[in-house]
Amino acid sequence: MNEIARPGATADGGSGADDPSGRLAALEARTQTPLDLLALITLWLTVVPPWHFGHEITVYTARLCLSLVYGVDLLVRGILARRPVRYALSHPIALASVIFPPVRVIFSVRLVRSMFRRGNLSRFLLAAFVLVLNCAAIVYLYERHAPGSNIRTLGESVWWSIVTVTTVGYGDYVPVTMPGRVTASFLMAIGVLTLAVITAQVASSFVTQGASRDQRDARPEPAPAGGTGAEAAPAEVTLAELDRRLARIEELLLAAAPSSQRPGEAPERE
Repeated sequence: MNEIARPGATADGGSGADDPSGRLAALEARTQTPLDLLALITLWLTVVPPWHFGHEITVYTARLCLSLVYGVDLLVRGILARRPVRYALSHPIALASVIFPPVRVIFSVRLVRSMFRRGNLSRFLLAAFVLVLNCAAIVYLYERHAPGSNIRTLGESVWWSIVTVTTVGYGDYVPVTMPGRVTASFLMAIGVLTLAVITAQVASSFVTQGASRDQRDARPEPAPAGGTGAEAAPAEVTLAELDRRLARIEELLLAAAPSSQRPGEAPERE
């Protein structure tokens, strides 16, 4: 799942020249995907303002925990780079995510982008599922107390997100707030994109299976052990081989004919 880093570069684009032992690169290779996934899972917690939750102290505590996780990760990487301050200043996005955790979502885009690679269908569906749940939570937090909204419970929001992402659109639940509608537009794009990826993967699988089957059918079957090979498929005869065979037949006819009469000569009359 991790992207291949350039030689001399770290996973988030920084320089790895101060890491002769390779411990920094190894740490980033192990922690990059879990941290990106953590940012993706907590997307709803970081993009919605705390006053929409009803328990602001809980939200601030959760965000503080995220900041601590990102801060410890940045500190350990800086220590391995042997220049913590310089390392932190050379990675402004990672430093900003410590102060304001929603910035870490930028790294989640890298994770989602890696899902489009061939063979990552299961991981792509997992990322799409997490995004659908995020959208359901975000719409619920914005819509539950909005005037004129009919999305009042988390269950109704999850049902609405499933109906929307599958492009069915019953219309029984509709967001009325601007953030809810923006989230709905994002969810529609996820649905169309997911259907396109699944269709492409299935079509590619059928094409690959058809090509493999054609190659097996075109491959000649080996002759049975101890047999004469008479049941094997006849080899293709070329024009040169046919000319050689005709010449050989003509030589045999000339050798078998009497010396007084050659093929093509009229018999002698007395």
